[in-house]
Amino acid sequence: MIFDVKNETLPREDMERLQLRRLQALCERVYVNVPFYKKKFDEKGLKPTDIRTLEDVRLLPFTDKQDLRNHYPFGMFAVSRDQIVRIHSSSGTTGKATVVGYTKRDLETWGQLMARSFVAAGATPKDMIHNAYGYGLFTGGLGAHFGGETLGAAVVPVSGGATRRQVMLLKDFESDVICCTPSYALFLAESAAEMGIDIRKLPLRIGIFGAEPWTEEMRRDIEAKLGIKAIDIYGLSEVMGPGVAIECEDAQDGLHIQEDHFLAETIDPDSGEVLAPGQEGELVFTTLTKEGIPLLRYRTRDLTTLNTTPCRCGRTTTRMRRVTGRSDDMLIIRGVNVFPSQIESILIETEGLTPHYQLIIERHGNMDTLEVQVEVNESMFSDEIKNLQRVESKVTKNIKEFLGVTAKVKLVEPKTIARSEGKAKRIIDKRNEG
Repeated sequence: MIFDVKNETLPREDMERLQLRRLQALCERVYVNVPFYKKKFDEKGLKPTDIRTLEDVRLLPFTDKQDLRNHYPFGMFAVSRDQIVRIHSSSGTTGKATVVGYTKRDLETWGQLMARSFVAAGATPKDMIHNAYGYGLFTGGLGAHFGGETLGAAVVPVSGGATRRQVMLLKDFESDVICCTPSYALFLAESAAEMGIDIRKLPLRIGIFGAEPWTEEMRRDIEAKLGIKAIDIYGLSEVMGPGVAIECEDAQDGLHIQEDHFLAETIDPDSGEVLAPGQEGELVFTTLTKEGIPLLRYRTRDLTTLNTTPCRCGRTTTRMRRVTGRSDDMLIIRGVNVFPSQIESILIETEGLTPHYQLIIERHGNMDTLEVQVEVNESMFSDEIKNLQRVESKVTKNIKEFLGVTAKVKLVEPKTIARSEGKAKRIIDKRNEG
């Protein structure tokens, strides 16, 4: 089943004509309404009318996360504040988050694209969707919620946490579809087993999982333990939220990009050179229809390849391979994006701590954990234990409040974290060991 047959099965030539028309209109709009882009165009000696073919997209400037932070909070908006009906934000350091705004039409488009995504995954209007993505400034919960309602399905807005209660609701409400992070799905299965409930015998048949990296091995584990089909979904707040791309239940062979709304490229992350389909590179998106905060050539830092051949499901849209890694140092911990520099800012602002630290990521059971080891200075090292514990608690609290992730903070003696003559080794990721 396909939700939007016309746009999801457009012949390649028709899709490219539509994309070009929308790209040209987008360039005109941002040149007039977004000073950041006008300046970028002028610096390149470029006019919107210079975009005559889709290949001309490579003439346009890149946009990255730092650009959004530099223009915090509303400097990248292309419409007046009174046209914005919702704001989402991703985590940042003290105030410098990335902020995205949506017009009424943007939200309608998002709902339509998430409805497409649900249908691609095998959901129907008759289903009940258990939505365990977090609600709030994070885009996952509300994105999935309104997509389910647009489809005509019933949505249970559970959000995150209260795991034993979630298991009971899955049993009592007999939900057909679950949306959450893949690691949380496995945690739910473990909790159900502890409660004496065989989650595989529930009506649940589809899981739509995203917001953190996961492997084919993890997919097989989820499908075996929950007795469902596990579908990969992709999105990011800056571009829209969940629903930018999704696997189809028929093939599960790459994620279908909603190409009538997002123009995708892969580039060499060092040179910025555009790569051909099939070559691994950094994924770049241009938002063709967004009104609130349209973006030209947004560098996602995610590494993937593109496949333009039609899928056996009938969709003709380009597919992206499951993301294999990052071209930067961003970590994803339980669905939360965390940069070492963000944690570093919190540590540096804490009296008695040094800039020597390491982040240790492990997976216990099916849940990721983050430990922050940071050296104290000589004077603090001689402090009483209770004072050191107070600092640990303060840093733990600040990381949770500013970044939205729970971390274990461990203060260590001066000069105990290994030094390097080159780039400091800040991250020790043990999730894929063994």
